[in-house]
Amino acid sequence: MIDHCPPAVRTGHALPVLPPSPSRDLVLAELASRVFASLPRSDQRRKGLQYLDGLLTVQGRKSIRNIAKLLGTQASEQNLHHFISDSTWDWVPIRRALAEAVDAALPTRAWVVRPMTIPKAGQNSVGVGRHFSPALGQTLNAQRAIGVWATSESAGVPVNWRLQLPSSWHTDDARRSQAAVPEGTSAESLHGCAVEASRETQLGWGLPVRPVVFDLDEASEPLLKTLATTHVPLMARVGGDTLLTVTDRVMSGREQSTLPAHRIMAMAGNMRRPVPGRRPLSGVVKDMPLAAAVRVELPSYPRGSEHRQLVLLGVGDYGSRWPAELWLSNLTTVPMEYLARLRQLTDRAAHDATVVADRVGIRDFTGRSFNGWHRHVTLASAAHAVTILGDRTSHLPYIAG
Repeated sequence: MIDHCPPAVRTGHALPVLPPSPSRDLVLAELASRVFASLPRSDQRRKGLQYLDGLLTVQGRKSIRNIAKLLGTQASEQNLHHFISDSTWDWVPIRRALAEAVDAALPTRAWVVRPMTIPKAGQNSVGVGRHFSPALGQTLNAQRAIGVWATSESAGVPVNWRLQLPSSWHTDDARRSQAAVPEGTSAESLHGCAVEASRETQLGWGLPVRPVVFDLDEASEPLLKTLATTHVPLMARVGGDTLLTVTDRVMSGREQSTLPAHRIMAMAGNMRRPVPGRRPLSGVVKDMPLAAAVRVELPSYPRGSEHRQLVLLGVGDYGSRWPAELWLSNLTTVPMEYLARLRQLTDRAAHDATVVADRVGIRDFTGRSFNGWHRHVTLASAAHAVTILGDRTSHLPYIAG
């Protein structure tokens, strides 16, 4: 299950900050020169670099006030607040430049799309609402956003964000005005938000086509239809009650049967195989994760359609409940092991979200404005990239190129 609210956020304890190092400072300078190239003024580029340095250096909450204190006379709190919340610079070119740099440096294996929950005390932070957290088993007053992560086997970096606006914000003109929500920004479901964020990142920015992995709790009907109709390689977590029609001939006697996904995968238990690429700690097969794949289609989609065929992936551990997770993909011509490795990339993104993104203050914006939130998470994503790439000095030529 996805941990929307990691322990460091729930307890309020500060995460450790890595000390400055020559490699980190080099990556910071080179990455800043590239991602800030779209900023028209030198003072904006300077403030951007100062804010990045503050996110990397400040202990505890990475608020504008705390960053300004660290910088001292270099940048007053008022100036930094204006730079983040009230200035006119566009964060989209910065995110695109960041995505291009990170995609080359890792290199990216997939775009992992995952939610982020930001608990809030009041009602005025942009997009705040009441949301149920499966990880905590309770309803929170919080912001929710979707992050698109450039992810490889060794690292994950967020490169784009989309803030979900609950339906309560769609009709509340006073709160929209106070938060300066742009005209035309409408309420979205979390899954709709995820689809739009992924489309903008890969198709809108002209980035290389890579598999998109939706790491949400369960795929909704619109997302399932997207899987069946798009040419973009996709994979999404699905619920056990999702109805699917079996088309795989290896499921003898079950072809064309429409069944819940968990039942299909339970019947495919004898097809499970160890997933290579993740070495068991003990060196024995029983400690390796297991996976199985069955060809299926959506029963609600018109028969004879060119893009109806899908594959259902089940994953779990030896000796544990089967299946532990269910995933659906339109990648029907790749080996099962490839799909299982794509699913493992979600663990990498989740790990780096807690260990790195929260450490550089991805959830720490204390202002109320829509623009301010987006600018803060953009710069926090760049700080995340500096932290990751600072430990990967062999990739520096890709950043500088």
